[in-house]
Amino acid sequence: MSYVEVPGAKVPIRMWTDPSMIDDGAMRQLHNTATLPWIKGLAVMPDVHYGKGATVGSVIAMQGAVCPAAVGVDIGCGMSAVKTSLTANDLPGDLSRLRSKIEQAIPVGRGMHRDMVDPTRLYQFGTKGWDDLWSRFDGIADSVKFRHERAEKQMGTLGSGNHFVEFCLDEDGSVWLMLHSGSRNIGKELAEYHIGEAQKLPHNQGLVDRDLAVFVADTPQMGAYRNDLFWAQEYAKYNRAVMMALFQEVVRREFRKAKVSFDPVISCHHNYVAEERYEGMDLLVTRKGAIRAGSGDFGIIPGSMGTGSYIVKGLGNDASFNSASHGAGRKMSRSAAKRRFSTRDLEEQTRGVECRKDSGVVDEIPGAYKPIEKVMEQQRDLVEVVAKLKQVICVKG
Repeated sequence: MSYVEVPGAKVPIRMWTDPSMIDDGAMRQLHNTATLPWIKGLAVMPDVHYGKGATVGSVIAMQGAVCPAAVGVDIGCGMSAVKTSLTANDLPGDLSRLRSKIEQAIPVGRGMHRDMVDPTRLYQFGTKGWDDLWSRFDGIADSVKFRHERAEKQMGTLGSGNHFVEFCLDEDGSVWLMLHSGSRNIGKELAEYHIGEAQKLPHNQGLVDRDLAVFVADTPQMGAYRNDLFWAQEYAKYNRAVMMALFQEVVRREFRKAKVSFDPVISCHHNYVAEERYEGMDLLVTRKGAIRAGSGDFGIIPGSMGTGSYIVKGLGNDASFNSASHGAGRKMSRSAAKRRFSTRDLEEQTRGVECRKDSGVVDEIPGAYKPIEKVMEQQRDLVEVVAKLKQVICVKG
């Protein structure tokens, strides 16, 4: 579909979904966002749903300002995927051992490595920029510097919530490795600190929603946020890279006889800020629950833990600020999902997938998410499908 344009206070709201299907809370947030004095454009992805301050599934372009809540508290959260030389025929009938090996290699939930992972010991891991990342730690907000050791040990860990590590098959039977994670606790603490700092600033006192507080260009507060923001985005990128290298090591060991090879890794943020130029303006584009989908850009759009995912290539649609959805998007809150579904429902909806099927992940049940096929249909003018994947193993935190 092409987008539907809804009038907004400062800019029209371009929606790649039926406006009548957006819940009242999310629609109110979108209209609130369109009142910001610095806004130059607002695009809404088909997986849109209510978030804190800014809506998940929104792309906000502003000139001379950035809204921390429009990035989200998991700065740099995103996806990585790689195609392997393995096929479905190489997989054992019982996948539980393989799942267990992945869980042993990659700490999940609040878990962390005993010591910081040594990047020089990782399979085909590019260490360029690694030392610079850690040397820049001393320049981030004083409020989180005491977290240095924790940040080191959490590098290469999954987290919880909707984060996952998966073994997938494409429609030709090729095996793909896929994972979803972000900047762990350090990114969350930096985000929450800066949202709080922005809310104190005089220019934000008259906003319709204090969670939409912004930093403006050429101020010390903006400089401090940009420094921490881009550091956390880099941390998130490395976190996924370390996990993918650990994942590949598991696969190489478990399928030693197959001498597994890997294609180049595809990686994309979906909670982040980028400096981009549109209509002759230098803008700060925040994607909260959206990926960059410029012409030829590879991206990853996952469904839920029992459905499937898509590898895509961007079509470069300027109307969406070269963006596309980041996944299926929730259609109900976590608490609502826990009230609505049981572990028996989870077992039914994840049949054929080696994964947790206990009460701790009922809030991640496929029924709590929008149908991924519908989401993909609504953004045909934003991306083209390269591969459709179906998970056979899903590791959750």
